[in-house]
Amino acid sequence: MTPLPLPIRVAAGLAATAVERARELPEKLVGLPVTVASQAMQLSMRVQQHVTALAIKGDEALAAFRPVEETPEWATFDEDIDSYDVSKPETNGRAPDPWEMESSAISEAEDAVEPPAGLPNYDELTLPQLRARLRGFSLAELQELLRYEEGNAARPSFIGMLTRRITSVSAASPPEEQ
Repeated sequence: MTPLPLPIRVAAGLAATAVERARELPEKLVGLPVTVASQAMQLSMRVQQHVTALAIKGDEALAAFRPVEETPEWATFDEDIDSYDVSKPETNGRAPDPWEMESSAISEAEDAVEPPAGLPNYDELTLPQLRARLRGFSLAELQELLRYEEGNAARPSFIGMLTRRITSVSAASPPEEQ
């Protein structure tokens, strides 16, 4: 058998390839959105990398025109700090003892006012969480909460809410319960 001419063989090969690709098309269409998104993200990353590289080159080129600060005004280093706590002055020409500072901080924490008995986790509550719990409190408990808030965090929104609640409970209560 004599071979067919080259153009006919090439045309038959193209037809066979077209049929194979047509059969694979449904499978490729399912993954097409993922492929397109992936390629778009890769392109975006490449663009970002090129922009960053250009910015770095620009910084290097402009650095020759800008003088370098010896020490920036915002920089502080450990050797620049004379004592452990810059807010407290040195005593007898020496830095305060960290153990004394710790013990005084512990004693101050022990002297702090305890949160009201009805709300042991009062300090962690948000305003809406506190508002949801206030309905069950008596006038005396509300006044205790207000004193605690004023003596500790003194958050205006909390003080305002507690004051309004005390006013509404006082107005709704008979005089002998107040």
